[in-house]
Amino acid sequence: MKFHTKSAEETIALGKRLGSFLKKGDVVALQGSLAAGKTTITKGIALALEIQDTITSPTFCLISEYQGKMPLYHFDVYRLQGADDFANLGADDMIYGDGVCLIEWSEKIMDELPKKTIVISLEVSKSADSERDVFVENWPYENFGEEK
Repeated sequence: MKFHTKSAEETIALGKRLGSFLKKGDVVALQGSLAAGKTTITKGIALALEIQDTITSPTFCLISEYQGKMPLYHFDVYRLQGADDFANLGADDMIYGDGVCLIEWSEKIMDELPKKTIVISLEVSKSADSERDVFVENWPYENFGEEK
């Protein structure tokens, strides 16, 4: 699936729509360059999960955990050297746990993630800096086009 958003607000709204489908155990690999919108789309997903906390990038703490209608585990693996560092975080408990995992900079650890991982790639649009092209791969849910 491909989407085009024209503002941060539209990217958040898309995240909210995507997040409304997510279920316990879903893992979402977020990919894109610096400032592509990974944390912005995460804010929308958190809204769909009824999380009240302010969502920020967990770059320096590596993992942020939020509570809503189910836990949200928000990883930022940018500072990790690779798969071994990721394994040492104890991430399996979260990836195979009772919440949703969102992993920024997931390109570094894709081999460590389940095959059912949903991949969301964000790119700054060539038409304007505030616009994003969003690509969703491995989406398991039908009826995405219908309002939920």
